[in-house]
Amino acid sequence: MIVYSTNPDFNLEPDEPQVETLAPERQKLRVSIERKGRGGKTATIVKGFVGSDDDLQALAKQLKTKCGTGGSAKDGEIIIQGEIKDKIVSILQTLGYSNSK
Repeated sequence: MIVYSTNPDFNLEPDEPQVETLAPERQKLRVSIERKGRGGKTATIVKGFVGSDDDLQALAKQLKTKCGTGGSAKDGEIIIQGEIKDKIVSILQTLGYSNSK
């Protein structure tokens, strides 16, 4: 982080490039179920989201609310508690994510 610069030509560039979120119909999301590394608990994983972290968090919040469960979103993945793959796929399709499997 730069606090002050005396260079008149200095241009502060953002640390990370802004990722443009693809439209829902252009996203290729894959929904799977994982049991490993979760203390024996089952989780439904949504992978393949291309877009900003804020949009990923917003989609995760919608899924968690509609399923009535907890979960998290990070590194382009949405983790939803429980084995609810079919329900997640149907919710994604109603939201316009037609390439979801």
